[in-house]
Amino acid sequence: MGAMANPVILTVDDDPVVSRAVARDIRRRYGDRYRVLRAASGPEALDALREVKLRGEQVALLLADHRMPEMTGVEFLEAAMDIFPAARRVLLTAYADTDAAIEAINVVDLDHYLLKPWHPPEEKLYPVVDGLLEAWAATPDAATSEIRVVGHRWSAPSFKVRDFLARNLVPYRWLLADDPEGARLLDAAGATEADVPLVVTAEGKALIAPSEAELAGLAGLTVVPASDFYDLVVIGGGPAGLGSAVYGASEGLRTVLVERRATGGQAGQSSRIENYLGFPDGVSGAQLTDRARRQAVKFGAELLSAREVVGLSEAGGARLLRFGDGSEIAAHTVVLATGVSYRVLDAPGLADFTGRGVFYGSTATEAPSCVDQDVYIVGGANSAGQAAVHFSRYAARVHLLIRGADLTASMSRYLIDQLERIDRITVHPHTAVVGGTGQDHLQRLTLCDTRTGEARSVDTSWLFIFIGAEPRTDWLDGVLVRDRRGFIVTGPDLITGGRRPAGWSLSRDPYHLETSLPGVFAAGDVRAESVKRVASAVGEGAMAVSLVHRYLEAQ
Repeated sequence: MGAMANPVILTVDDDPVVSRAVARDIRRRYGDRYRVLRAASGPEALDALREVKLRGEQVALLLADHRMPEMTGVEFLEAAMDIFPAARRVLLTAYADTDAAIEAINVVDLDHYLLKPWHPPEEKLYPVVDGLLEAWAATPDAATSEIRVVGHRWSAPSFKVRDFLARNLVPYRWLLADDPEGARLLDAAGATEADVPLVVTAEGKALIAPSEAELAGLAGLTVVPASDFYDLVVIGGGPAGLGSAVYGASEGLRTVLVERRATGGQAGQSSRIENYLGFPDGVSGAQLTDRARRQAVKFGAELLSAREVVGLSEAGGARLLRFGDGSEIAAHTVVLATGVSYRVLDAPGLADFTGRGVFYGSTATEAPSCVDQDVYIVGGANSAGQAAVHFSRYAARVHLLIRGADLTASMSRYLIDQLERIDRITVHPHTAVVGGTGQDHLQRLTLCDTRTGEARSVDTSWLFIFIGAEPRTDWLDGVLVRDRRGFIVTGPDLITGGRRPAGWSLSRDPYHLETSLPGVFAAGDVRAESVKRVASAVGEGAMAVSLVHRYLEAQ
């Protein structure tokens, strides 16, 4: 492989004179180490970023003027975060625009707010840029690397690899096995089209059909715990788990978070969360997850990826956790934040096409492939609505299928109003999917009117399912008290007939989020009778840590 290209600094300004001046000053000081690009508008800059992404290069710094006609600087920086989340972000303005600064801080996690003009640059520009570039270079995400994935368009194993990398915010390049470059990589690795997916690292290491643990190792994610004993083990990396990790680590607890797939959970898949406090213009699940993950790491929390906990037991004053490979770690306390999974849609033919046209949850990897096609989404809650909005940017038409008469019973009002304003989205009430057919991928769905039983067939290769919620708690059967649906019972709900749960060893009643095993707490969607919202999950994660402190102080 050739030498790595220099990281990019991109400047965006619609005024040609200012644009040239910005690029000139930046190039004068940093041109020997960075490739300086300039664009005359937000859309032009986004196109440039996408090209940089495809080449496997990195972007270190974005400097965007705020007052641009097609797209404001804040809007550009927000969109750019989805392409290069680790790039440092600077908003340029010709005067003190306080509103723009506040908006930028809330929406795009702004690194600096710079007034024009900045002459002399040695005093007003370069010190700021120096600090930001040093901070960028010091972060793990700044390492220039390119993972390439070679596979088939309708290969379920290929989709699993891409989905894992995307959910863990790992940059990669997707190549089809029958494209010239993909074929060359297969030949170099001694593989054939039948062997995909093939994953090749920037160093040239090739793996055929790697496991998620192998992928995590390739991507630089931590898979082996640094210790065998912690103050707090958090199981699950959704909003509740990340909340516990941030508060636990920030308050001095030796904290490790264990996630079997990717941080963020279902919330991390949301294209837009608009009712989360502090983000008036909304925030993508990926952005929120990335910020929370970086925050937890900043405070010293350890994050383990691609590790599944399969056992929990009591060992004196410690709580013992067993991984799927048989290894163990122990802790004084545990927070269970494993969330829920979407329920499988049981209709003839669909199981055969999972990952090949039938997908559970919103998958960012698939949206660009849906251009000018019809997409079908099953579900009537917020996650389905957010997915419909996201896919409407690509698809010719988005069909939202619900069993009820309307969305009011399960979806937030703001989202219903938003759906009604998008012409490409059609809501189909009283409609169920009863079958799917195709060759190597989904090609047709059979839909049924739940009132009349009348069936009809539609052509589509895209079905995204958001139905029901099943907790991931089978591994806790016989260990903790669960309700009939598998959700973990906590706190006062464990007291029945004035009696504490069987086996309870303490003289006090369980704390509010404490399970039937002392020192083990549950937070977020996995907890019985919890409120299924991102904000409440984060709140419960934080509350669990305060109860952990109370538990530890009493020991």
